[in-house]
Amino acid sequence: MKRRHLAAIGLAVYAVGIIAIAPATLVDAGLQRMSQGKLHLVEAQGTLWSGSGQIEMRDPGGRAGVAKSLAWRLQPESLLRGHLVGEVRLDQSGKVFPVILSWSGIELANADISFPATALGLGMPTLAPLGLTGDVLLHIAALSVERTQVQGKATLQWRNAGSVFTPISPLGDYELNFDGDGAAVHVLLHTLQGPLQLDGKGSWAIGASPDFLAIAQVPPPQLEQLAPLLRLIAVERASGRFELQLK
Repeated sequence: MKRRHLAAIGLAVYAVGIIAIAPATLVDAGLQRMSQGKLHLVEAQGTLWSGSGQIEMRDPGGRAGVAKSLAWRLQPESLLRGHLVGEVRLDQSGKVFPVILSWSGIELANADISFPATALGLGMPTLAPLGLTGDVLLHIAALSVERTQVQGKATLQWRNAGSVFTPISPLGDYELNFDGDGAAVHVLLHTLQGPLQLDGKGSWAIGASPDFLAIAQVPPPQLEQLAPLLRLIAVERASGRFELQLK
């Protein structure tokens, strides 16, 4: 065997060894890049292939807002098939769900993620001043995200929804259904129960701003208490009827 071949093999073995013991802290750099600085991994332990830590969602000022425990295990041998297969667990009591990483994007399925409603304000800064309360449950049946398209279905429920700006609590329970058809993600909003009735629909195309319209209906007995909150984020079209548009 020629010397240069031995050198190449030696370099390959060395590279594999370095990757095998790469620290889990490298995951933080990837999260920050993909989320544009909104997600961070702190207290990371283990290696790039098997580790744990606390995943934080932060506001635009860089302050931590919501944190959850995160653990992962990747299968290095799956790289031979052109992608990287792994398992992720959010919260120590949460169930494990599969993740597939490739050069083109990421796939996951059968994932259940819960977080406080304050996280909605971190993801959408325009909602932050409302002091949202309640619990959010996200179920991802199947999701594939690539550079130019999103495919899959997911459901988000906001339970015991509320705000510090109204004495009525809870306002209700609400559900958003997401359906990605490749070119865009289509969204439907409806009310499960509660005095504040919300219905809406919209879409979000890759590389464009979301286009979403929601209608809020308030019964007369609650109008005086809820109107000040709704006027902060919506336009009053008629008595008890408010329109919220996101573009």
